[in-house]
Amino acid sequence: MKKSRILSILFLIMTGQVVLNLNSYALTTKEYFDQGLVDGQQGNLTQAVENFTKAIEIDPDYPNAYYNRGLAYYKQGSFDQAIDDYTKAIEKRPTDPVNYNNRGNAFDAQGNLDQAIADYTKAIQLNPNFSDAYNNRGFDYTKEYNFEQAISDLNKSIELDPKHVTAYVNRGIAFAKQRDFTQAISDLNKAIELDPKYGKAYSNRAVVYYHMNDYNKAWADVHKADELGVEVNQIFVQRLMQSMGIGE
Repeated sequence: MKKSRILSILFLIMTGQVVLNLNSYALTTKEYFDQGLVDGQQGNLTQAVENFTKAIEIDPDYPNAYYNRGLAYYKQGSFDQAIDDYTKAIEKRPTDPVNYNNRGNAFDAQGNLDQAIADYTKAIQLNPNFSDAYNNRGFDYTKEYNFEQAISDLNKSIELDPKHVTAYVNRGIAFAKQRDFTQAISDLNKAIELDPKYGKAYSNRAVVYYHMNDYNKAWADVHKADELGVEVNQIFVQRLMQSMGIGE
């Protein structure tokens, strides 16, 4: 009798008449989240968004999932969706300055400088030692031609992080826009000293050298930027070539 019952159960399993509980095999929130992180690191942003979304579907109160999905959306150029996710992350964790800083980056990418500056300011209020937030706000102040505030913020960013390459580049741009080319070159040189492979430092230094009428150095920097994969504005390149008598 016992043997007969065992055989009956085996038959039911083999014919699919016994439904196994597969819920125990479903991925957990953390597993979806961790896989999303891996996908993001590998540049598979679409899959990262899908995995973070699954994590959120399981646990709608998971702020890190919103934050990282927002980052993936940002990298995809989906700035509205990034802003929505960062806003949700802020609702869940209102004292985290990183969420404000990153939402500021998304607003900046949309050209909404006022809102970007407001978010960077909030990030700084929450963390007065947030070097990136000072750098980002300083660069946006430069875009608004508020050079005094821009230089002040970029000085603070560099004070907090003396190896902040981007802050040196951005301060160099701010100086250049004020036609203080000596200070601009000094900052761009420092950025290149810290990171010789930072192409944007060369492309910006090329423009400054051009305005200093040092065309040979400008031309060398254009080539270096191109070598590092940074495309220099072609109108500028044409003007530089004309000034050098190239292609005439």
